[in-house]
Amino acid sequence: MKSAPISSIMTKNVVCISPEQKIIDVKHIYEKKKFHHHIPVTENGKLVGIVSLIDFMYEIKGASLDDNNAIYHELTVNDIMSPNPVTVSTDTTIESVAEEFAKGRYRAIPVVKNENVLGIVTTADLIRFYMKK
Repeated sequence: MKSAPISSIMTKNVVCISPEQKIIDVKHIYEKKKFHHHIPVTENGKLVGIVSLIDFMYEIKGASLDDNNAIYHELTVNDIMSPNPVTVSTDTTIESVAEEFAKGRYRAIPVVKNENVLGIVTTADLIRFYMKK
């Protein structure tokens, strides 16, 4: 079962943002219920970065939740994203992704084909997988 492809457990309906968007859009995404804490950043359909909740929180530096706060309209996604994120393909095994997460550097990895985002896999996806076993 650990040799199954990551595509069998990844989240397929991925919300992506573009580098030019203001971070108010990131705030609104994070305010949705049941949202994973990493957002792939795409430009012309290609993955160029990722925004984590930590990236976002660090940059807003204690700003209020008021949408009119200036910081949300001054910064763009490009200002806060981590460029060139680690990715996996749809046929990467669950075990390989688990080993990567075990190193402790990542909590989410975009799943791509030809630089196009097909999904995202998170530590929560892996925990659910192993809990079912």
